[in-house]
Amino acid sequence: MPNDSTSVNINSGGVAQNTFDAIVIGSGISGGWAAKELCEKGLKTLVLERGRDVQHKKDYPTTLLNPWEMKHRGGRTKAMVEENPIASKCYAYDEATEHFFIKDKHHPYIQEKPFDWIRGYQVGGKSLIWARQTQRWSRFEFEAPARDGFAIDWPIRYDDLAPWYSYVEKFAGISGNKDGLETLPDGEFLPPWEMNCPEKHIQSKIHSKFPGRTVIQGRCAHLTQPNPVHLEQGRGQCQARNICYRGCPFGGYFSSNSSTLPWAANTGNLTIRPHAVVHSIIYDEQKQKAVGVRVIDANTHEATEYFAKIIFVNAACLNSNLILLNSTSNRFPNGLGNDNGLMGKYIAFHDYRGNITAGIEGFDDIEEYGRRPTAAMMPNFRNVRKQEMDFLRGYMVHYSCSRVNWHNSDGAEGIGEGFKDFASLPGGWGVFMMMQGETIPQEKNHVRLSKDQKDEWGVPLLITSVDYGENDNKILKDFLEQGVAMLEAAGCKNINPFDNGRVPGNDIHEMGGVRMGNDPKTSLLNKWNQLHHCSNVFVTDGASMVSTGTQNPSLTYMALTARAANHAVEELKKGNL
Repeated sequence: MPNDSTSVNINSGGVAQNTFDAIVIGSGISGGWAAKELCEKGLKTLVLERGRDVQHKKDYPTTLLNPWEMKHRGGRTKAMVEENPIASKCYAYDEATEHFFIKDKHHPYIQEKPFDWIRGYQVGGKSLIWARQTQRWSRFEFEAPARDGFAIDWPIRYDDLAPWYSYVEKFAGISGNKDGLETLPDGEFLPPWEMNCPEKHIQSKIHSKFPGRTVIQGRCAHLTQPNPVHLEQGRGQCQARNICYRGCPFGGYFSSNSSTLPWAANTGNLTIRPHAVVHSIIYDEQKQKAVGVRVIDANTHEATEYFAKIIFVNAACLNSNLILLNSTSNRFPNGLGNDNGLMGKYIAFHDYRGNITAGIEGFDDIEEYGRRPTAAMMPNFRNVRKQEMDFLRGYMVHYSCSRVNWHNSDGAEGIGEGFKDFASLPGGWGVFMMMQGETIPQEKNHVRLSKDQKDEWGVPLLITSVDYGENDNKILKDFLEQGVAMLEAAGCKNINPFDNGRVPGNDIHEMGGVRMGNDPKTSLLNKWNQLHHCSNVFVTDGASMVSTGTQNPSLTYMALTARAANHAVEELKKGNL
């Protein structure tokens, strides 16, 4: 049956008690920001989360455990990997964090091409387990598609988003240096972490031998020195524990649970409904706008409808595509707002296939202290100002150096004190370098709904059909060549470049499918993240992205969300929504 206003009202408690000013679908990084902004501006806001409730501090069961207090010392068992071949590929998945990940068998999807869909269904979503790396886009990322012709033009530019970057950075708390780079604009930073000595050595060699390439300290959403606004949130300084994925009881890193959702709750305007599987958005053909959201209870399978004047879709990229594609009506038989048939298409992601390991001699008298939550990084230096390579766009480089001490017991004899003393001696220094490559949106890379298979809640299964292209192979080759050259120039030894064989999805940076644009014929959203053909529905997560850039995307989602929420409230006050 089409999801239109003629369908049966299935509320058990009446329309009035299920009516809000705004509904936000999803409680992760962008959903949390939508909730904060809308509640703060006086809107009674319902947040729908398909997973369980997770309360800050209270629901982080492993956050203070030592390795010996866990059955498998916090590792991954063979059974965990066999039962969850997709989730177990995530860097953050282990015995101490598995409760924040969706188990493969519980939420199936159809891989037309290999795709690792990493999901965290709980209040806070993947903001509990993200890598917390935060970089602004520059003007070059917003200008590139139109300049190089590989995607449609972004409807906004850096200057449109810059004040909103500042706005979210001040609240979230981002550490970093003022580096003065046009390719990676500075932000509102807390004091930075520092590179260690080998990293600084590599940095100096790259700067001296590769003009135009700049290595900087990574920027991340960690409170190195909390400001009053962070203390007001109840958060404290990062303790450099590097077990962030368990949930941080100090609030040292930014998450929806420690920051935006409690802030929204303090307004008295927030209602969170966990275990709420969103089936579809309800479109009223007489009013010519969306009027609510149809929800299936995750446990009882009971259907309920909630109503609001504005709806923010922040279910994370692929689920946002799924919900909108499933929101059919007589007016929109192919998905809400999908007149041009492009919804679900042009899915892109970040390419992490390139890795390089090496050793670096010297620095044996240097000791490390603490567990820094970021690494050295180099902004993209390919095709920045003009097209100059035989591939489009480029890649960001990250690298880190650490003492290689986990092999020191190899060949040691005996047990007891002598063995422990030998094993505790620091080894030499190792280097790990990785790429974060931009992929070019292609129409053939898409997601769609299955016509004959549904999940246990009656929602069609998502089909993923996403793959690498020749451009990605050329970028990978260039990174491996240039990475080796840079490490050789720094005097590194035993340099080992390789393709790690990741399939798309494992980057967890999927974007697109509901892209922004000026022309309704080639895009789904306008410059304010509103559906062109249903203006009271906003999409501000990764689904809205026109292209991927090379930067980590979460900060851009936050800024887009705050900007869109501000516009939504202004339009609501004017009576335009």
